[in-house]
Amino acid sequence: MNTREVRAWIVELAPQTEAMFARCAALLKPPPALTLSKWADTYRVISAESAAAPGRWNTDNAPYQREIMDAIGNHHIRKVVIMSAAQIGKTAMLMNVLGYYMHYYPAPVMVMEPTLDMAQALSKDFLAPMIRDMPVLSALVDTKSRYSGNTILKKNFPGGHVTIVGANSPVGLRMRPIKVLLADEVDGYPESAGTEGDPLLLAQKRQTTFWDKKTVIVSTPTIKGHSRIEKEFLNSTMEEWNVPCPGCGHFQPLVWSQVKFDKDDLTKPILYECERCGEVFGEYEWKRQGKHGHFVAKNPNAEARGFHLNTLASNFCGWHEVVEKHQLATELLRQGDPEKMKTWVNTELGETWEEPGDRVDEDALITRRELYGAEVPDDVLVLTAGVDVQADRFEVEVVGWGVGKESWGIRYQKIIGDTMENPVWENLDAFLLTPFHKKDGTALYISAACIDSGYRSNQVYSFTVDKFNRYVFAIKGKGGQGVPYIRNPSTDNRVKTPLFTIGVDAGKDFIYQRLRVTERGPNYCHFPSDEGAGYDATYFKGLASEMKITRFRKGKMTVSWVLRDEGYKRNEPLDLRNYATAALEIYNPPLQKPEPGAGQAPRRKGWRKLSGGIGGV
Repeated sequence: MNTREVRAWIVELAPQTEAMFARCAALLKPPPALTLSKWADTYRVISAESAAAPGRWNTDNAPYQREIMDAIGNHHIRKVVIMSAAQIGKTAMLMNVLGYYMHYYPAPVMVMEPTLDMAQALSKDFLAPMIRDMPVLSALVDTKSRYSGNTILKKNFPGGHVTIVGANSPVGLRMRPIKVLLADEVDGYPESAGTEGDPLLLAQKRQTTFWDKKTVIVSTPTIKGHSRIEKEFLNSTMEEWNVPCPGCGHFQPLVWSQVKFDKDDLTKPILYECERCGEVFGEYEWKRQGKHGHFVAKNPNAEARGFHLNTLASNFCGWHEVVEKHQLATELLRQGDPEKMKTWVNTELGETWEEPGDRVDEDALITRRELYGAEVPDDVLVLTAGVDVQADRFEVEVVGWGVGKESWGIRYQKIIGDTMENPVWENLDAFLLTPFHKKDGTALYISAACIDSGYRSNQVYSFTVDKFNRYVFAIKGKGGQGVPYIRNPSTDNRVKTPLFTIGVDAGKDFIYQRLRVTERGPNYCHFPSDEGAGYDATYFKGLASEMKITRFRKGKMTVSWVLRDEGYKRNEPLDLRNYATAALEIYNPPLQKPEPGAGQAPRRKGWRKLSGGIGGV
């Protein structure tokens, strides 16, 4: 073939060659640069089983989802946290994330649900229909071949897999290297996956080999201080969805306090008041502003992106429904049932519910005061005392005890003097030997007393060392969960006096249980109205000065007693009732009605061996 013929042949083949190279270039061309939200708008199909409105996905239907999804798809962001109400489309967004990492950016992905049953439900009700209805996914996942390795909880595709596990199943969390972790409804996770520890931490360990790992943590919150999602959110950018006022254009989050409605007539329009201009507009006008909305960060320098949303911003739920649920929850709360309100706060506001502290009402205790008619009521069988040591005084409470540990406050006394000097100790000794009289003249003496040694320890030890047979004991308080109320005494001190350790938190539990008893009889607490007895308003404020709260510290739940009012620290009445109760437990008298003329309960010989419990509550 000569040169001219070769040239003619090349010219003849040129169009075919050009077309072939064009086809090769098209096949080798990288996919278009798509954010996660653009991918969803381009490819996502909502299945009929998954939503009330199936069809093509459109992020503009819920514009707050765009920024969240694009943060998840951003390769420079390692963690995204979503703490939200129930009806904002969390599951739909998670399905978009799965589709994105299956089709557009293949990677090994793990989805973790609270339980194995929920994991199977997610796969059957959401993932399988999505794969079926989206050609770009069904072409990747072989759901027919028995050799494909695909199961309900695992879907393989080129470049990765989706594995769905239950947080309650430790087997599902082992030996699965993953790049992307989608942790769904984390507040429903158990504290430990079997015996292997925190399931969220176990799952995150599976990501250690990936430098570009991604963690997405999602949940409706639950109890304040116990909530996993709250803990994650507080360590994130803490972003709130803001929309502009339809009137003045001021950007603001939609908060419950600005919702205006007629609680007596819910058929009237529900309005929302702008925090700046004060104008009120309807639900449609505010939600239409969502197309201009954006998230505002409270902690912008945090590494993790965190988003919070409530139902007021949701396009999937109307305000009328939110208000109706609130009114029902409010009515039940008035009736003493807080569960509906707790659910409403969690699922509608997307906020944690703060459990009220375990407290007593001091005003109710004040109204309980009564006229005894004598220094000691007839039903009192035994007297005990608690003593608190201060620099310039002792404070002492004498408590009477009857059948079923029904109690009567007898005397709240201050003994003034420098507790480094002997005279005030002599006055205390005299007071502990003082008789108290019933109406018929019968004298009762203090059978047992506990003196706190937390202050002036050496003086307390010296005072009690020779009074063991009088049941006057040195004690020291120890707080914390699981500390028994009374332990057997030790003599590990300078003068070898028996020293009892008192579980003060356990004691406060018992005291507050008894203070809440409202019917006279076993465990009921009486208080005198006689002003000379010392039970004034200040006493009751001190008796009710603390409350029990539950907190999360270093990842563990703790229960502790704290002052209700940080500005008021006089909790001596509560401490003294605790010490007087401990004295009763150590003394352990038979609280039974004596035969006529028998006097007070007999004194025991020597202290009893203690098991740490307390009876009669």
